[in-house]
Amino acid sequence: MTVVRSAPTAELPAVVLHELLRLRQDVFVLEQECLYPDIDGRDLEPGALQFWAEGEDGGVTATLRVLDDGGGVVRVGRVATARAARGAGVAAALVQAVLAATRGPVVLDAQAHLEHWYARFGFERDGAEFLEDGISHVPMRLYR
Repeated sequence: MTVVRSAPTAELPAVVLHELLRLRQDVFVLEQECLYPDIDGRDLEPGALQFWAEGEDGGVTATLRVLDDGGGVVRVGRVATARAARGAGVAAALVQAVLAATRGPVVLDAQAHLEHWYARFGFERDGAEFLEDGISHVPMRLYR
């Protein structure tokens, strides 16, 4: 059974923060071979929230962060799922938790191959495809 949790970054226990950052590093830097500054300072912004899923053993299986983009716009980013947990609906549970916990428009930059996955939550393409760290992305927005 997956348990979804969330907390402001500043309130996370050090062990949980370490696991979230390690998972992001494992997926984006190691697996996708993108050398970029994942720890970009935005996790420490006021209002930054971390969402994560825990597996039966209590370990982190997926994570994402939620940022305040101003003007009532919520930004979802750093969506990462451990390889062993993919296809089990864990990331979907995180996205649904964010949508239930927030109001107003939500934006994200989806890897292009995941555009249809995000569309199932109501996100729509909101601009031209672009390259980020050598990977095609599309800006997406959920109006509500």
